[in-house]
Amino acid sequence: MEDELEDKVLHQTYISFVKIFSRFTNSIAFDTPVSYLWKMVRLYLLRSEVLVFTLAIIIFLMYLQTIGLWSRTLLSRLSQAMSPISAVQRMKLMEGSEADKQSWELKGSLSAAYAIKGRRMHMEDKFIINENINNTGISLFAIFDGHGGEFAANYAKDHLIQNLYNKVIELSAFKDGKTVIIPQKDSPEEPKKEEINVSVERKTSFKKSASTADDTLKKEITDPDLLAQLSKARPIITREVRPVKPVKNIAVPLSSYVDKGKINYGKLLTDEVLAADRLLVEAAKRTMNVAGTTALIAVLEGNHLIVANVGDSRGVMCDSRGNAIPVSFDHKPQQVREQKRIEAAGGYIAFNGVWRVAGILATSRAMGDYPLKDKKFVIADPDILTFNLDDHKPMFLVLASDGLWDTFTNEEAVKFIKERLDEPDFGAKSLTLQAYYRGSVDNITVLVINFLNNQVSISSQ
Repeated sequence: MEDELEDKVLHQTYISFVKIFSRFTNSIAFDTPVSYLWKMVRLYLLRSEVLVFTLAIIIFLMYLQTIGLWSRTLLSRLSQAMSPISAVQRMKLMEGSEADKQSWELKGSLSAAYAIKGRRMHMEDKFIINENINNTGISLFAIFDGHGGEFAANYAKDHLIQNLYNKVIELSAFKDGKTVIIPQKDSPEEPKKEEINVSVERKTSFKKSASTADDTLKKEITDPDLLAQLSKARPIITREVRPVKPVKNIAVPLSSYVDKGKINYGKLLTDEVLAADRLLVEAAKRTMNVAGTTALIAVLEGNHLIVANVGDSRGVMCDSRGNAIPVSFDHKPQQVREQKRIEAAGGYIAFNGVWRVAGILATSRAMGDYPLKDKKFVIADPDILTFNLDDHKPMFLVLASDGLWDTFTNEEAVKFIKERLDEPDFGAKSLTLQAYYRGSVDNITVLVINFLNNQVSISSQ
């Protein structure tokens, strides 16, 4: 009884309050602007559905603020996504910070590169342009297409390229009868030799190289999707890291790379790629990092072009007649020789959108990828092709990650660049963006080397 009485009292009090408030509002004259405004607010804004909707919006905005999504960057992205502008302009406007960066470009004297993140969440492509290394007349170009994270591509860019850079300088001096000693971290016990007067520039970072992440060795980058696939794969694939002895590269005498006064770039590239891969696998195991990368490296000396390829990045040369000449061939699991090699190692290939090694990796050769590398299902042995440019008299060379080749054939890419070779970047940017327009869902990197002036090997950085 007491509860019911209390409820009745509260109810009567509420009704009395509402009546008093209603009489007060109704007693206000509506012949003034303020009174008219109050009437509009009472009729339209103080409705229950309006109040509920407003409260819901406030709660939603508070939630966005809490999880850190509410920012000017979000507003700008939404506005630009709804505005009728091109995809290129939209990508530029979205670049609010280094993490938001959408494109990278680099211009050499006779080469240029352009790369975009595209429709991927992260940029895993890296590229290198080093023209006329230390005035040796030798130029070095490379593209690394990472997968499972940036770790492997960054490692290859920083370590493999640096080692090649040092070896090129040493060998150039050695074949001229001089000696250059560049300290090697892997062989501290080597006796020091007297240096002969040869000036060598040590470069720990290259002016003409591009990277999308710094200090990647200080953080672990793993791909949850790839790790999940490894867990679901057949028992022969495991993420377990077995105790291994530290890898130590054996010093190879410089004389083994020089034959009749000429550098054997095929042997040099093969040895350096495999040595870098061994160290990369060891470093990846320490952090359980399953990342990997392709490697497409081109060395140009005089009228000779040497191309080393690991994976499915590709190079195509345009000869004097406008024909497309492949300078590398993709390593795919469904190729007969690759499939036989994988099966001989006890592995298998499976179709998962595309043919994949153990149903995981879409390329049969790569640097890194230690779970597959331990079983020798994936190897890092490069294919080496050598070309005499006097035989082909090429107009240009295109090196690109598979983000381009997913939407362009060799012939289409050559024709496209041939019509745009007079552009400041020799058509690299146009070709990259055209691949994006055609629907490429991968990172896209294009590097173009212009042979028309026939001065690449003697150009000065």
